[in-house]
Amino acid sequence: MDMFSWQAGLPTTLLSLAFGYLLGSIPFGLILTRMAGLGDVRKIGSGNIGATNVLRTGNKKLAAATLLLDALKGTAAAAIASRWGVEAGIAAGLAAFLGHLYPVWLSFKGGKGVATYIGVLLGLAPVMVLVFAAIWLALARITRYSSLSALVATAVVPIALYAAGYGKVAIAFAIMTVITWIKHRANIQRLLNGTESRIGEKG
Repeated sequence: MDMFSWQAGLPTTLLSLAFGYLLGSIPFGLILTRMAGLGDVRKIGSGNIGATNVLRTGNKKLAAATLLLDALKGTAAAAIASRWGVEAGIAAGLAAFLGHLYPVWLSFKGGKGVATYIGVLLGLAPVMVLVFAAIWLALARITRYSSLSALVATAVVPIALYAAGYGKVAIAFAIMTVITWIKHRANIQRLLNGTESRIGEKG
């Protein structure tokens, strides 16, 4: 039952949620592409602000920077708020993830969340990033589907967290995993249809 108890007070929880959401909602993909003179990344490809769509501008360094910053905002939110307690870190991390997906500044239309998911994981349970990476790399090597690799990794992470004793963190990541799968429903449909792009394919 301790897994479901919440020791952080309401003010701390609300402050953590607000802090995490505001940090997570920073649209680095949009900011970086505009600063680079590449226009509005929302008007190309999938229309989202994540690193995958930034890559469609043809600027690999910009895409890498977007990936890193989208991850680190999740890490920062969880790590900083964790100073107020584990629950505060969980609340901030979850809020940062939601902020990336649904930023108020962009009419709640953001990215798909995988980078921020990994960033929050790094902030709350760093060793589990190795689990995620191992699964992603193994499946990517076998199938060459980035989306499938990420989806499977996100499905395993909550189970691994629970098994390792991170009960409350596991619940938060189970929620994040469900949302991640929903945000990737178009990818899932393409995987089922056999039309999803493989790693290294153009177009």
